[in-house]
Amino acid sequence: MAAILSVSGSPSATSRTARLLRHLNDRLRRQGHDVIALDVRTLPADALLGADFRHPAIIEATALFARADGVVIGTPVYKAAYSGLLKSLLDLLPQYALTDKTVLPLATGGTTAHVLAIDYALRPVLSSMGAGHITPGWFTLDKEITVGDDGTLTIAPAAAEALTEVTDRFSALLGGSDPAAGPGLRLSTADAELEPRSLASP
Repeated sequence: MAAILSVSGSPSATSRTARLLRHLNDRLRRQGHDVIALDVRTLPADALLGADFRHPAIIEATALFARADGVVIGTPVYKAAYSGLLKSLLDLLPQYALTDKTVLPLATGGTTAHVLAIDYALRPVLSSMGAGHITPGWFTLDKEITVGDDGTLTIAPAAAEALTEVTDRFSALLGGSDPAAGPGLRLSTADAELEPRSLASP
């Protein structure tokens, strides 16, 4: 199956974005993919902020992108755009680091005012980096993601269904196995009255 790089652009180790990606990574693994997680926040700040292309950690991160068949990009939305932390890494990658790669963009945020951040902020950057196929992405409201005292992630039903759909579509394009491998997300029992937020066209 495919090699997938899952990139979290959140500056927080306990962020909803990072937790959501970990659960989606598990689903992709159950479908037969080899998934490697990269938390940008773990890279040296001096290398990111100083644009040190030759730093060993940046060289290693660049190699992870090069080896991947598919890339999942997850980011919180700040000021209607993806995180500055994520941009600091993308700026250090080769211009066409995503050439021929399938990319799934995901975002989280506190308000639907940021719902177009994937299409109008992140997607153009991914396209400029040569992405072969940017699959439909999804914006998830922070309030739709809750974490229990035991660390269990709970996703509101409508959001969980949408996330499963975009993840399985991404997986299928990379030759993933039957998505009946399980939902991968524990759904909350509360009904969610949410409008669709599928952001990227095929």
